Amino acid sequence: MAVPRCVLVVAPEPCARDLLEQLAQLGWQVWPVKDLTVAAELLRSRRFEVALLVLDSSHPDAAPQFEACLSVSRHCEWVGVFPRGLSATSPWRELILGHFFDHHTYPADLIFLCQSLGHAWGRAALRMQQHDGGQGGGDMGMVGESAPLQRLRTEIRKAGPADAPVLVAGESGSGKELVARALHACSRRAKRPFVPVNCGALPPTLIHSELFGHERGSFSGATSSRRGLIESAGGGTLFLDEIAELPLDTQATLLRFLQERTIVRVGSDQEIEVDVRIVAASHVDLTAAAASGRFRADLYFRLNVLSLAVPPLRERKQDIPRLARHVYERSTARGVSVARGFHTSAVEAMLEHDWPGNVRELFNRVQRAVVMAEHPLIRPADLGLGHATAEPEQAHLLEARIEAEKCAIRSSLQRVSHNVTLAARDLGVSRMTLYRLMAKYNITPRSA
Repeated sequence: MAVPRCVLVVAPEPCARDLLEQLAQLGWQVWPVKDLTVAAELLRSRRFEVALLVLDSSHPDAAPQFEACLSVSRHCEWVGVFPRGLSATSPWRELILGHFFDHHTYPADLIFLCQSLGHAWGRAALRMQQHDGGQGGGDMGMVGESAPLQRLRTEIRKAGPADAPVLVAGESGSGKELVARALHACSRRAKRPFVPVNCGALPPTLIHSELFGHERGSFSGATSSRRGLIESAGGGTLFLDEIAELPLDTQATLLRFLQERTIVRVGSDQEIEVDVRIVAASHVDLTAAAASGRFRADLYFRLNVLSLAVPPLRERKQDIPRLARHVYERSTARGVSVARGFHTSAVEAMLEHDWPGNVRELFNRVQRAVVMAEHPLIRPADLGLGHATAEPEQAHLLEARIEAEKCAIRSSLQRVSHNVTLAARDLGVSRMTLYRLMAKYNITPRSA
């Protein structure tokens, strides 16, 4: 399983005890809450693919509270357990028909209820894949649904249509260029060029001509006239990454361009008008750099009309499992890998790691793991987040035993024409034990 399956369980405590235990045994990460009011608050801050609502006879008029949950959980698949007769009453009848993947009558059979949740998760996973495929891995190309990322998307939608300069702050590897591209996509310039420039990578001796262009013969090696990067972005967006790396004299020339909207190529005295929007980014605190004289204060104030802060990965750890799965799917799309997903211990290790290199570090670690993994499930050691011990061999043995159990169950069901009672007798286990194992491995009689 590539990511842990999480389920929000909204249930009165007496109803939930056995259910929570059963779900935990089946590998679910359970988030239990006692009522819909608390559930709505949790749904505002965290995304769930699957939620289970259990109502007893003491909650006949909870429909308005459930509608409040629906308004903040548009991605969620709901499964319900209701007292007899409640599902036939209005407004629950309309809510069930319109918003529930499946529903059961209280008290529900735990095995069949867990199967419903598994099928709901499968549907949610298909929807996530469709969404990822259409949006390059997520809204605005940024994978995740955490509150900090949602706030950033909202700010991008507001700032995108404006034509003012934008200053993007964030740690190295946090995704500042993705933000710049999203701003460009949301602007009226979306069909015009987006030109990214890493200011730290420009040669100091050529940085001026690279940005502003040059005329033939203006310096040794200038055998022809050439447009600079600012001209190349004409009508579109120029993204100046790590702008704090620009020399002070180049900063002065850039300031003049922002004020006059004209450039002069090296070796020329002719002014050229250029319509371009500037988006700048830096991992350096530009306020402190301007105060210390390492960055021009007038340029800083000219750039800092609109400002966006990209959250580091450690502040949106909720997004890590989905990000890791997205990188894994991209990395395996064109190649062969032994790995078929992430071991639970790998997911836990990723959630515990502080990610000083942010999304770039996660991308590199997962790519390496896809290539180097020697087991069907990626482990912490493959990600460089743990040391190889005897545990992988033990886990590999456990995986072999699980596969043997699955094979034995399927073979037995086929031998007895899918009769569960006869299959249980053939395997030497009770009928309930066989049902539990079938639910655990998502095996139905007809799928065997």
